Amino acid sequence: MNVLEIDSLTLDLPSGARLLHGISLAVAAGETVGLVGESGSGKSLTARAVLGLLPDRASVGGTVTVDGRSPLRDADSRREVRRRSAAMVFQDPRAGINPMRTIGDHVTEALRLCEGWDRARARERALELLTDVRLPAPADHLAQHPHELSGGMLQRVMIAGALTASPKLLVCDEPTTALDVTTQAEIVSVLRQLCAERGMGMLFITHDLNLAGALCDRLVVMKDGAVVETGSAREVLTAPAAEYTRQLVLATPKLTGGSTAAAPDVVAAEPILSVSAVTKTYHPRGRSAVTAVAEADLVVPRGGALAVVGESGSGKSTLARMIVGLESPDSGEIRIGGRTIGAADRSAAARLARAKSVQMVFQDPYLSLDPRIQAGRAIEDVLRLHAGLSGAAARSRATELLTAVGLGEEHLTARPRTLSGGQRQRVAIARALAVEPELLVMDEATSALDVSVQAQVLDLVAGIRRAQGLTLLFISHDLAVVRKVCEQTIVMRRGEIVEAGPTEQILNAPQHDYTRLLIASVPVPIESGSSAGGSR
Repeated sequence: MNVLEIDSLTLDLPSGARLLHGISLAVAAGETVGLVGESGSGKSLTARAVLGLLPDRASVGGTVTVDGRSPLRDADSRREVRRRSAAMVFQDPRAGINPMRTIGDHVTEALRLCEGWDRARARERALELLTDVRLPAPADHLAQHPHELSGGMLQRVMIAGALTASPKLLVCDEPTTALDVTTQAEIVSVLRQLCAERGMGMLFITHDLNLAGALCDRLVVMKDGAVVETGSAREVLTAPAAEYTRQLVLATPKLTGGSTAAAPDVVAAEPILSVSAVTKTYHPRGRSAVTAVAEADLVVPRGGALAVVGESGSGKSTLARMIVGLESPDSGEIRIGGRTIGAADRSAAARLARAKSVQMVFQDPYLSLDPRIQAGRAIEDVLRLHAGLSGAAARSRATELLTAVGLGEEHLTARPRTLSGGQRQRVAIARALAVEPELLVMDEATSALDVSVQAQVLDLVAGIRRAQGLTLLFISHDLAVVRKVCEQTIVMRRGEIVEAGPTEQILNAPQHDYTRLLIASVPVPIESGSSAGGSR
C-alpha cells in the first residue's frame, strides 16, 4: 500500500514560469525513497508540495495523495495531512524551532493543542519519543533550550517532534547535510529503525549519492523540475540510464577507488603554515572550562594541502579561526609565511598583509556575506582593496571568478537572500580566491554543495594550487572529499590531535580507534559493501 502518490504534478508561478514538469512518484509503507539531484532541480519543491507548502499564488496541476488525503484540495484537507498523515524534517534544525522555548514545549505542543492531551500525558509521550531517537538523557533535555544542544542532538529533537502524531509518511529534506559523519550515521540509523518499527514510509531528499545508496530502497533523480530516472538504488548507482545520472555518479567522491589528491611540486623551504603547541581554552560563565584545542602541532609546506577531520566539538573550527587571526591562542605560536599571527602590530597595513596571506571560507555563507550587498560588488570590493582594480576591470575579474565557481554574469547583481545555499557558498569562495592568498582555509566550505558543483569547485581549487602554489587547509567531515583533495590529514578529537599522516595511509590503515570509528561511519552504497554508517 502506498502512503504517498504523486501523479503528474506541475507547478507554475504567477509569472508563467513552470518549476515542476509532471512529477510522478510513490512511496510505500515501510519504504524509503530517495529524491536526488542538484540545487534547483525541484527536489525540495516537490517535497514541500506533499504538505501543501507551496509558493504564494502558485498554480498546481496533477494530484498528491498522502494516506488517502490530498494536501492540495483545501485548507481543511491540508491541515489533516499535516496533523495525521505526514511530517517533515528540515535541513537546519535551528531554523525550525523557537529559541525562546524549551525542548519539552516544542515536542509536546502538537499533542496539547491539536490532540487535547494534558501536560502530564504529553510529557510522558515526549519522553518516549526522545528515547526512541536515542537522546542520552530525555528527562534532562525537556527543560533545556535549543542553544544548549548540539546540531545532531537538536536534529533528533526535530525528528521526535515530527513523530508526535505517528505519521504514515516522514519527509526529510537534507536532514544530515551539516552533520559530521558519526552523527550522520546515528541519525540515519535512527530513521531506518523508526521506519522499520512503525511501518512508516520516508521520502528522503539529499544531494549525497553515497548516503542515498546506503539508506534508500529506490531513487528518483530530478533535473530542472522533471524526473529523469527512477529505479532501485542499486540499479541507479551501478547502471544509470540517464546521462545526467551518470554525471552525478562520476562526480561523487568515493572513500576507495577513483582519483586521489595529487600534490603540486612543493618547494623545500620554510613551510607556509607552522603551528606549535597551540592551546585555546574557553571559560563559560557558571560552567567548567572547555579546552577547545590542546597543544596542537602541525606543519604545511608551501603548495601542500592538509585536511583536519573530526566530529563537531573536536576543535577543528577553533584551530582554523586561530590560524586566520579571528581567535588568539592562549599559548603556542602560529606562523604563516614566516610571519607570526597575533603579533603586536595591529596597524591597517599589517591587517591587510595578513588578509592577503590567508583567507577563510566559512561553513555558513549567509553569515559571511552582507545581505545588503550584491554578489558582484562583494567581490569587486575585495579586488579594489587588495588588487587595486576598479570599474570595468574589477567587474570583468568578478565575472571571471563567478564563472569559475559555476555561476554566471546574471548573478553579479544578486543579493544573498535571492541565492540558494550552494550559490551563496560559491560567491564566498569566489570572494576569497579574488585575493589570491598564499593560504586558503576552507571550513566545511563544500558540505552544502551538490556533487557536480562540489567537483567543479574542488577542481577549481586544485587548478589554482597547481598554477599559483596555493596552500590549503581543508576542514571537513566528508572523508571521501578529503581523500580527493588533501595529501596529508590530521584527526582531532576533543581538542587533541590523535592521529596524523598521509591521507591514504590514515584512511587505509588507521591507527587510532577514533579514526577507525570515523571511517566506519561513512555511508557506503549497498552495492559497495557495508559499514556502520551504510549497512542496511
